[in-house]
Amino acid sequence: MKPLVIFGHGEIAELADYYFREEERREVVAFTVDAAFLPGPEVLGRPMLAFETLEEHFPPEAVDLFVAIGFSRLNTLRRAKVEAAAARGYRLASYVSARASRFKTFTPGENQFILEDNTIQPFATIGRNVTLWSGNHIGHHARIGEDCFIASHVVVSGGVTIGPRCFVGVNVTIRDHVTIGADCVLGAGAVVMKSLPDRSVLITPPTEIAKITSDQLRRI
Repeated sequence: MKPLVIFGHGEIAELADYYFREEERREVVAFTVDAAFLPGPEVLGRPMLAFETLEEHFPPEAVDLFVAIGFSRLNTLRRAKVEAAAARGYRLASYVSARASRFKTFTPGENQFILEDNTIQPFATIGRNVTLWSGNHIGHHARIGEDCFIASHVVVSGGVTIGPRCFVGVNVTIRDHVTIGADCVLGAGAVVMKSLPDRSVLITPPTEIAKITSDQLRRI
């Protein structure tokens, strides 16, 4: 494998650096961001370079690139940087944890970030530039569109379709054969029992704080 340059300098970039180096034993040689957002000359002891001039230091034939950005602007910022890197000839790397369960029918796509304890059942498909945080269930024949971000402990049941650029929050449950439209936001703990049109937003009410304090409880 070629050495790797990571686009980003936040927590997700730091995590990507850890996973690629410690789990895949891959050399991360530098970080890059747009020149206007350079935090300094180094990050984690390696060069931090302006994306606009990256080819001067690491041309596309010498390295692969991974875009380590979260769900900013409903995943469109990550998508834009993936497209920009590909247009300049960089191959987009992916990380799929060795501790994720997947079957022979699963083929990783570009710039996927699939962390530990995901279960991806047979015949499920996951699009380019999708993040699956830890501990999700992706059911058989489910289809996740490009540029989505799936947070932890989400249940995507069999036959579900999730459109592009969606954000699915922690502990969301989607029943079987439901279709989620493009650009949807499913808030933490949502239970989805029927199909949703494009740009839907589901917000679940938070648990209320009791009117008593913990020292007023007689038994726990």
